[in-house]
Amino acid sequence: MDFRFSPEEERFRAEVRAFLEREWTPYAEEAEAEREWLVHNQAFARRLAEKGWLTMAWPKEYGGLGASYILQTIFREESAYFRAPDGGQGPRMVGPMLIVHGTEEQKRRFLPPIARAEVFWCQGFSEPGAGSDLASLQLRAVRDGDDYLLNGQKIWTSNAHKANWIHVLARTDPDAPKHRGISYFLVDMKTPGISIRPIINIAGGAGFYETFFENVRVPRENLVGEENRGWYVATTTLDFERSAINYPAEARRMLDDLMALIREEPVLKRRPTLRPGLAEAAIAIEVARWLAYRVAWLQGQGRVPNAEASMAKVFGTEMQQRMANFAINLLGLYGPLRRGSRWARLRGYLEFKYLWQVAFSIFAGTNEIQRTIIATRGLGLPRGA
Repeated sequence: MDFRFSPEEERFRAEVRAFLEREWTPYAEEAEAEREWLVHNQAFARRLAEKGWLTMAWPKEYGGLGASYILQTIFREESAYFRAPDGGQGPRMVGPMLIVHGTEEQKRRFLPPIARAEVFWCQGFSEPGAGSDLASLQLRAVRDGDDYLLNGQKIWTSNAHKANWIHVLARTDPDAPKHRGISYFLVDMKTPGISIRPIINIAGGAGFYETFFENVRVPRENLVGEENRGWYVATTTLDFERSAINYPAEARRMLDDLMALIREEPVLKRRPTLRPGLAEAAIAIEVARWLAYRVAWLQGQGRVPNAEASMAKVFGTEMQQRMANFAINLLGLYGPLRRGSRWARLRGYLEFKYLWQVAFSIFAGTNEIQRTIIATRGLGLPRGA
């Protein structure tokens, strides 16, 4: 891997950064209605889609630019730093998965609307009894003529209230070994029989939802890959999910915001943990950043990252947690103050990040699971009995 950016890549980064600095204004989520926040973000995502940035590494025939994965990662890094929308799961997960596993009809049907930012996707993988052990899922899909009928429950469905479509794992053969009886479906969230219920998280938000399926009819053409072999499609999706550049980009923004606060409040410079904490954070951010770019480089070589994506996920999430812990403790008694408090520093952003990032090492596959993947698929170590 070449750790240097080309002149073209540096020019593109400068272009994206200038555009976001000039055009993007984040909504204050704590002060605005959810619907207004969504409309604001989706409108901006469509502007990005018009420039071709959301899916630039996709083939041109499906709405992409045929650009390199490094350029795509540069765009996502800058978007995460500026807390701007990047199109969500469609461009990051569903689209890349379909390019690998979808039929030609599925690609032509689903990819262009994602590239135009016309649809928003959510993920139906985890269940109340199938989280880290995802292959134990029990949501059933039964053939009924040219359709499947889905019955069961999913949990931790991020942004289910915003999504137009959901990509779902369901059990189509209850008698097969658990990894071999699973199928992968694309389901319209407006399909009769789907209902959702919010889950309030530790930070006081409702980004997670329970999703219920009651005789939900899904056309057979919405099956991705072969029946009963959806697990192999799912692992591709998970590898794309775990390889995001957002972890170091968000941490870099947190560090820059903290540095600006330190300049405004010189008393923070007296903290004995300040210098070593800032140095450790800066170094860890760079390590996480290059682990993520390594994943993009592998994609550019035509490979689907696996253990490498798990490495980026483990290091990136735990780095963010350490960063948030350092920042909130540096502020002392001001650290735990929530949004809305007149005394909260950075409008309570650090307190929110400290709480919210507890989940980072759990979702998208717990870090314990990631370490097993690294050991077995990356290092070739034997599985335990």
